[in-house]
Amino acid sequence: MRIEAHKEAIKESLEVIKDSIERGIEKRQRTIGFHCSAVLMDMLEIYFHNKHLIDPGVSIKHDLFSSEKKAIERLPKQFDHRNELIKLFIEVEKKRNLLCYGKHQDRKFIEEYIEIFNKAKKAVDSMGVEYE
Repeated sequence: MRIEAHKEAIKESLEVIKDSIERGIEKRQRTIGFHCSAVLMDMLEIYFHNKHLIDPGVSIKHDLFSSEKKAIERLPKQFDHRNELIKLFIEVEKKRNLLCYGKHQDRKFIEEYIEIFNKAKKAVDSMGVEYE
């Protein structure tokens, strides 16, 4: 995917997340789960492409973070905040699957997910990823 397409996807997902929060997170847990994860994958891909750490045709899928071993093996060996991001993205992925495919979660669980998402997004933002 082109970097511009990633940027558009990020904007769309951030709008959907904002709307979902405004409408009530308990009513939109699946939407929040999908879009928070998608934003992070798009941001990470932009970073990797800008730093020439992955080939232009390579895409990063959320399930790469289903385990620490898998993420460590498949991600570039060196990049900013690597260990921190792997841990945060794994947390996002685990909670994502519960939100998207599990039973209805309570408000506190969804708020924790959004908090982890924001922490991960902030870490990627600090790496200079531009999407606006």
